[in-house]
Amino acid sequence: MAEHNELGKMGEEIAVGYLRKKGYLILATNWRAGRNEIDIVARDKGTLVIVEVKSRRSNAFTEPEYAVNHDKQRALIRAANAYIFKNNIQDETRFDIIAIILKDDTPQINHLVDAFYPTLR
Repeated sequence: MAEHNELGKMGEEIAVGYLRKKGYLILATNWRAGRNEIDIVARDKGTLVIVEVKSRRSNAFTEPEYAVNHDKQRALIRAANAYIFKNNIQDETRFDIIAIILKDDTPQINHLVDAFYPTLR
């Protein structure tokens, strides 16, 4: 497996553990709808939470969360719509980003709640 794939997998595992410790219920990981994927689908009380995880070894050039650009947001919204439709979800939905820096033994986690809102375009 390529090093960036291993880093991504490790970051997602850290994010799942982090969310569980905060009381989230994990509903799915790496859920796919065609070419679109949701890293983590979770429930936080009565809210469906769509989580994109971005992991880096360093933030020397930019913070990992900035990699979730408008194209990535649109892909997440498409996947979330498919998940909601398939599972007949009626709850409020929000989009979070978990940015992880894996520089040393202790990961730095930045959880952006309500990181972006779906647009009509």
